[in-house]
Amino acid sequence: MSELKRRMILNLMLQNTGSHRGAWRHPSTKVDELHDIKYFQRLAQKAEAARIDSLFIADGLSVEVKALQHGPILGFEPLTLLSAIATVTEKIGLIATVSTSFNEPYNVARTFSSLDHISGGRAGWNMVTTGVERTAFNFGLQQLPPHTYRYERAKEFAEVVLKLWDSWDEDALVQDKRTGIYADVQKVRDIYHEGTHFSVRGALNMMRSPQGRPLLVQAGASDEGKTLAAQFAELIFTVQNTLEDGQLFYQDIKARTAKAGRSLDSVKVLPGLIMIVGRTEEEARQKASELSELGSIERSMMSLSNLLGIDFSVYSLDDPFPELPDPSQVNAYQSFHQMVKKITEKEKLTIRELLEKYWNGSGQLSVTGTPEHIADVMQTWFTSGAADGFSVVPQQAFGGTEDFLDLVVPELQRRGLFPYTYTGASLRENLGLSRL
Repeated sequence: MSELKRRMILNLMLQNTGSHRGAWRHPSTKVDELHDIKYFQRLAQKAEAARIDSLFIADGLSVEVKALQHGPILGFEPLTLLSAIATVTEKIGLIATVSTSFNEPYNVARTFSSLDHISGGRAGWNMVTTGVERTAFNFGLQQLPPHTYRYERAKEFAEVVLKLWDSWDEDALVQDKRTGIYADVQKVRDIYHEGTHFSVRGALNMMRSPQGRPLLVQAGASDEGKTLAAQFAELIFTVQNTLEDGQLFYQDIKARTAKAGRSLDSVKVLPGLIMIVGRTEEEARQKASELSELGSIERSMMSLSNLLGIDFSVYSLDDPFPELPDPSQVNAYQSFHQMVKKITEKEKLTIRELLEKYWNGSGQLSVTGTPEHIADVMQTWFTSGAADGFSVVPQQAFGGTEDFLDLVVPELQRRGLFPYTYTGASLRENLGLSRL
């Protein structure tokens, strides 16, 4: 994509209450709609009317029961939810998180191909490894597999899924009633994959999907995660909270992409953007203040324990934040571990101070202000080599999502940074990515 035609990509994270852990308690949150499919369908239609590129649903495969006291944990299974959303939308992309650590390639290839057919070519797979130990206990394991093993498995997992998606040629489906030929068997192939982690014969039991292959998305930022992204991903969701860190990550990913023999334009980097928008600065600050009074620091501490693999219940909230080992030595989420280590070593925070200052955004870029201010920040990152767009995460889903769509998106469009209309029928076409 040439510089003249370069435009911002906007992905919207679809959540039941928002990223702030106290948002479910806010007066504007309609708790009776948190598990109502019609609520998510309405949000999706609103996002499509604003011309958002894609919706994204995160996922987890375990729950800490005591955390349920403090608020809802995740929600619908992503592919099921997005299939329902696909029936009431026409253009917006649909990206679901599915772990390579606790699934099988054949099932994943089939379900995403199905979503691509159901949606008319709008599916994307956020390919992640799982770094939460309690999840392993739900799948017959006594401990979480090592970090290196998880990424080795993820690489082979992706290779198998791509082979399965490519096991049908574009024109393999004939459906000729006169000759009685349904498919040209010369254009459908068993894949005969034999590897370290998987043995898969194939072929996929579904014809090639509308956009050739569903979009591949990756969200890991460890060294192994960035290598995996450079080899396979087309969108990269990432977490940085300073422009300098964003630029360094962007440069690193693009260099790895070139080393992998891929075009730099074939990989788009989308940092997470946690935001609260108000029509005035005072209104935005008031919204932030209201949310801060509703958060549960106990719930935040549980989440921090899961992501870092450290039991923080043995500490007092006012203890100095414990010294963290080198990220390469931990078996949890290494990129998150690295981010927290950098913050706490620089600022010498207590546990409480870290949670209060950073945790509502989980360390991501967090902006509170007017539409113009938020657009200023986004434009700076976009034009300064730190982002190709953003994965937008409203702190408050009820009202906050609509505020972003109604206030910030039009400001970006007025500046010529974001288009007014969709340009194609598939997710790939709308993002300017090649059909595969």
